Amino acid sequence: MENVELIKDGKRLDSRLPEQLRDVQMKVGVVSRADGSAEVRFGNTVALASVHGPRVLYPRFLQEAETGILRARYSMAPFSVSDRKSPGPDRRSVELSKVIRLAIEPTIFLEDFPKVTIDLFVEIIQADGSTRVTGINAASLALASAGVPMRDLVTACSIGKIDNTLIVDLTGNEDNNSEADVAFAMLPNKKKITLLQMDGVLTKEELMKLLQLAKESCEKIYELQKNALRENYKTGE
Repeated sequence: MENVELIKDGKRLDSRLPEQLRDVQMKVGVVSRADGSAEVRFGNTVALASVHGPRVLYPRFLQEAETGILRARYSMAPFSVSDRKSPGPDRRSVELSKVIRLAIEPTIFLEDFPKVTIDLFVEIIQADGSTRVTGINAASLALASAGVPMRDLVTACSIGKIDNTLIVDLTGNEDNNSEADVAFAMLPNKKKITLLQMDGVLTKEELMKLLQLAKESCEKIYELQKNALRENYKTGE
């Protein structure tokens, strides 16, 4: 989309302010056959995460004697985008599987589960930007609902720059036409960053401002995560 005015009169195309998140919805316990699961929606981006384990890892030669293993798989459903995506793994899904695993691993007490695996699946069923961070939020909730011991929830959001304006929670159009976009994840209570990926060019001052916006946004998302878990326990699902 060339020559598209993404910000007009201080507002974005979806009427949000630059520092405003999209409508966020979270639900826990959506996959009955999983040990834990969650669905997270940021606007029109929807991620479904399921967790299986901890369980003994077979075959045995894959086991680690001193620690457990987190295995993560990110994928996009063929119908998740307007131009049908080819089914099966591709280079991007392999990369983002690793990104999600690395963002999640610091919060799990894997050292307490030698020789076992925790299998995490993240499926994007509708995509409109910020899919990796939406998937991380869903994965964190799914792990918590599975009862996996965690140091903290992992909370994530996207930040970036369009039309010389710093923004939070990029849509697909904004991501495709941004001057810079950043994926950010953190442990809110520990104040520890577990993911920081950037494409594009930012000044040091712009990056520091965006990181502050990301932390503030993650604190809001963290409250939504906790509320989703409370609601699940209230209903007994």
